[in-house]
Amino acid sequence: MDYIFFIAILFIVSVIIFLCVQYTAVKNLNGKNRQYSSVTLDKHHKNPLLSPKPYLEWQAGGTFNPAAITDENGRVHVVYRAVGSDGVSRLGYASSQDSLHFDDHEVYPVFSMSYDHTSTTPKRYDRILYPSGGSYGGCEDPRMVQIDERIYVTFSAFDNWGSIRVALISIHKYDFLNKRWNWTDPILLSKPGRVHKNWVLFPEKINGKFAIIHSIVPEVLVEYVDTLNANTKPIESSRPAGPQPGRKDSWDDRIRGAGPPPIKTEKGWLLLYHAMQKGEHHKYKIGAMLLDLNDPRKVIARAKQPIMEPDMWYEDDWKPGVVYACGATVKDDTLYVYYGGGDKHICVAQTSLSGLLSSMLS
Repeated sequence: MDYIFFIAILFIVSVIIFLCVQYTAVKNLNGKNRQYSSVTLDKHHKNPLLSPKPYLEWQAGGTFNPAAITDENGRVHVVYRAVGSDGVSRLGYASSQDSLHFDDHEVYPVFSMSYDHTSTTPKRYDRILYPSGGSYGGCEDPRMVQIDERIYVTFSAFDNWGSIRVALISIHKYDFLNKRWNWTDPILLSKPGRVHKNWVLFPEKINGKFAIIHSIVPEVLVEYVDTLNANTKPIESSRPAGPQPGRKDSWDDRIRGAGPPPIKTEKGWLLLYHAMQKGEHHKYKIGAMLLDLNDPRKVIARAKQPIMEPDMWYEDDWKPGVVYACGATVKDDTLYVYYGGGDKHICVAQTSLSGLLSSMLS
């Protein structure tokens, strides 16, 4: 009888211990989910939206990294980087009424850089020597905003490895919408002798001045200037070249730089950025941070996990593991992020803007 009683007590204790372990595991799991829950971008099933056309020599090597704006009629206009068979990057143009299907294309570049070719480094097209999208010079990775009646495009002016500077061109909105490509001469925003990329303009003036993000690591750095023309002096940026150490004990332990220009929301400026995760430094991933509306140097919140990472064939087609966002628009409550897949294709991903903001602030 005592033996049966002992077995019964042992069974009850075992059940209690089992239930306690399960409760603790579920509690920890729920806590982990709350800590790391994040809204992600959904890639469109028709990706890639645009791909290089081999019969157009100026874009035969790639069409990718599109900047984007939306006009008053809801039409999306993109200016994208195109790599030609000669190894030069130029800017192309396309537009879409529904944000997804691009039915209007320019068959010629809408802007090209010209250089005095004073560099002493030999220039030849070699996609191994020049893995930056496969080109050795030209206009790389545009970002675009409309401020008042002008449209501004920043890009990396790449003139061989000895010169990578941030450049800016602008055009009147009327000319842009009517495809009269009367761009201003490019001005160089960054100083010579240094390597700078991924600078973005805010889509409106702040305290009456143009605002330019020129670094997001280890802190957000914003430069305010009165004008953006030939008289604008180059900006002194303390950011070193190349990927920089990110946050400890977080997925973004190596930061590359800002993505599309900031998007103004009721909660703050939404800024997407490119980073890499420990153990997966071969993959570009996209994160999100929220900046204070009045002082955008202050980070209010961040997405706890990347909101997009490479996992589709078109993101490995040329340069493996690359999702590189240069443009983003908002229609109703949908955030559309336009990005380059594999340094070759133009793609789009989308999500609920309010849902993303809520997940970042929770």
